[in-house]
Amino acid sequence: MSSIRLVLQDPVIVRDFLRTRSPFETAKTALFFYFVITQSLKLCRHVQARGITDTLRDSWTWSYRQVLLLALKVPSVQKEVQQQMDQARLDIEGQLVPQGVDVSRHLVLPDEGKSMGWIIAEMEKMDGELGPHADWKHGKLSGAVYHGGEDLSKVIVAAFERYTVSNPLHPDVFPAVRKMEAEIVSMCLRMYNNPDGAGTMTSGGTESIVMAIKTYRDWAREVKGITEPEMIVPVTAHAAFDKGAAYMKVKLHLIPVDPVTRKVNIKRVRRAINRNTILLVGSAVNFPDGNQDDIVVLGELAAKHNIGLHVDCCLGSFIVPFLEKAGLSDGEDGGAKYKLSPFDFRVRGVTSISCDTHKYGFAPKGSSVIMYRDAALRRHQYYVTPYWTGGVYASPSLSGSRPGALIAGTWAAMQYMGSDGYLKSCREIVSCARTIANTITNSIPELYVLGSPPASVVAFGSKSPEVNVHEVGDAMSKRGWHLNALSGPAAVHIACTRLTLPLVDTFIADLRDSVQAAKLTPSGKGTMVRLYGLGNSSAVGPEMVSELATMFLDTLYKA
Repeated sequence: MSSIRLVLQDPVIVRDFLRTRSPFETAKTALFFYFVITQSLKLCRHVQARGITDTLRDSWTWSYRQVLLLALKVPSVQKEVQQQMDQARLDIEGQLVPQGVDVSRHLVLPDEGKSMGWIIAEMEKMDGELGPHADWKHGKLSGAVYHGGEDLSKVIVAAFERYTVSNPLHPDVFPAVRKMEAEIVSMCLRMYNNPDGAGTMTSGGTESIVMAIKTYRDWAREVKGITEPEMIVPVTAHAAFDKGAAYMKVKLHLIPVDPVTRKVNIKRVRRAINRNTILLVGSAVNFPDGNQDDIVVLGELAAKHNIGLHVDCCLGSFIVPFLEKAGLSDGEDGGAKYKLSPFDFRVRGVTSISCDTHKYGFAPKGSSVIMYRDAALRRHQYYVTPYWTGGVYASPSLSGSRPGALIAGTWAAMQYMGSDGYLKSCREIVSCARTIANTITNSIPELYVLGSPPASVVAFGSKSPEVNVHEVGDAMSKRGWHLNALSGPAAVHIACTRLTLPLVDTFIADLRDSVQAAKLTPSGKGTMVRLYGLGNSSAVGPEMVSELATMFLDTLYKA
């Protein structure tokens, strides 16, 4: 090494070496070394973030998957797989697409317009085409429908009617809609303890999250000169972060969570931070199991490295901000379980928060709010171009035109509920969730609760080798419940809503019966068991599940 160093330090030797090479060869060599160095740095950052063990495991899994995918191209194997997939497609269509001679299909515009009476009658007919199990009003749902009551629905419909044709793209034409949107953002900012902050409305939690990623990408490029951005996200964070990273071309590092607390592994987060990191993410609470990450420690890391920290409160929305006032934030058993840790803008380092008004805010579907610590950060969310031949174009989020009726409906819902209404709702829903969690812990020995969920979601797994928790989920489906299956670990969850309140005893009784059914007479044929069994069956299992999911999406558009 010392001799090489001496050679490189001798200008005569270096000059003579360069003289013997053409400019083209010198450029090729420089480009080669540039490529090697940059790719080596990327590899080092990747290994630093994922760890040597996980990197080797991922590499082995990828290689094994490629071999299996190649094997699946053998004609005989391909034919058998295709037959199974065709049958799966028929099964999906049978569940989603109504069949029979009595089913009307409206595939072309009618020659003449229909009356309101005909339209309402046809809607009623379509509502019943898949049978009574498709009626959400029975209340046996996990989340899905965040219903604030019939009176509130009437208020929202009245707001819709008044502002049906409105579009916030034209604030001079619809000044009231502009004012209502600004007031919605202001109310949410105060709810999350940042009255001097900034924000916008979006079409839902996914758009709020995608907008946050876009904001940090553009901020980091302008302020820090980062052109290959990376973000660090818990594996329990919403899939919208994966989606946003794919859309915005940001490298995603998924960090495991503690198997007991279900909080993101802070040691792994700290190790994953590098000069290209633009964003850390934490949930309060996460979708899969309803637990929250350690936002305070994540905030300290974000502040130390001058990077963003986004707290996803899309599901926590109008629940977690009211837990303290409801007397529920300290949890139970002296804080040993269900305790809520600090999560909002009072935490140093938190720079943005997403909150879905259309969940526990009981606003109409298609409304969410993305909030920032200050207006300067929000500017990076905007899209502005002065070069369009149609004039200067500027929009705060992905959409150009937006339904002002949704904004009006959201504003109306928030005015109708008020703080007292949301406080009461929080107390009732969280008490319901804790009743379910405590019952599982204390009197259903085959199951356990994942983590210590402080809010409205309870996820349960199986601690008995005799019970497949997805069999339990399928048995609950036979009893009319629409629950969510989870993986990593295998589990099932319920997001309690106001619809759950009168059914909590029914849920517990059905859950006990379903556990016994899964233990004594497992069918192995339910949707959860088959789908998640396929996903874990081999290295290509996820590809098979992805194909099934794609079939599902295709079926949504089969008239």
